[in-house]
Amino acid sequence: MIEFYDPSQFEFVPNLETHWQIIQRELSQLHQNNFLAWPEKHLYGTGWDTFGLYAFGIRIGKNCSLCPETTKLVQKIPRLATAGFSTLAPGTHIAPHTGYPDGLLRCHLGVIIPETNSEKCGIRVGSETRHWEEGKCLIFSDKVEHEAWNLSERPRTVLLLDFQEGV
Repeated sequence: MIEFYDPSQFEFVPNLETHWQIIQRELSQLHQNNFLAWPEKHLYGTGWDTFGLYAFGIRIGKNCSLCPETTKLVQKIPRLATAGFSTLAPGTHIAPHTGYPDGLLRCHLGVIIPETNSEKCGIRVGSETRHWEEGKCLIFSDKVEHEAWNLSERPRTVLLLDFQEGV
């Protein structure tokens, strides 16, 4: 089973990686009260907050208006299902789990990464562990067991995208 996909296989990746600082700038203008706790608290307890732009393929208008340039970038992704910011507070660990829908791949674009190439901030998919980098995408199947952690002293935020395979 493939744990991480090669981001160069996906046509939308260069556009995201080229414009990641625009995404970061829009993220920096959001307030903490714009974010909501991820609903599956049994996986993490506290410290995992999200700001959605698209959910189940439906545009979240109010949030998209707060991040218009990010919205323009993600709406170009074919067969997009989910898009939004995912923040892990310092000390947060998301327990090993698998996602639900078959046929979806998940992309994390590093937006604010406190510890690059450090064991303090990473993601394990299957048996492989990787670390986020600002402006770079990681792509994996949500159906493969995965876990993520931020044991640094600052928040970690990625632009989280779900899209149908075959893009």
